[in-house]
Amino acid sequence: MYQVVVEKIGRHDETHEDFANNLPADECRYAVFDYDFTTNENVQKSKIFFVAWAPETARVRSKMLYASSKDRFRRELDGVQVELQATDASEMSLDTFIGRAR
Repeated sequence: MYQVVVEKIGRHDETHEDFANNLPADECRYAVFDYDFTTNENVQKSKIFFVAWAPETARVRSKMLYASSKDRFRRELDGVQVELQATDASEMSLDTFIGRAR
């Protein structure tokens, strides 16, 4: 049986870049990020992202395990507004988060 272990809890002042840089280059992870942003109308907003990180360099068995348990794990999280699957750094870019948050 597998269990979820919280590896890191970020500080409120950490940026999207801090968040993205904490994901390992060759291991899968689930991550939750509270993304604060300002709309074009100058309104402060926040969206909670659930990220399924499965880099191409991760072991196949790990990617299969994460993919098969993602939906069940995701259903246990309340308040998530955006789900993002990412396999490389470009999919974790700030532009991606901005686009998905609107």
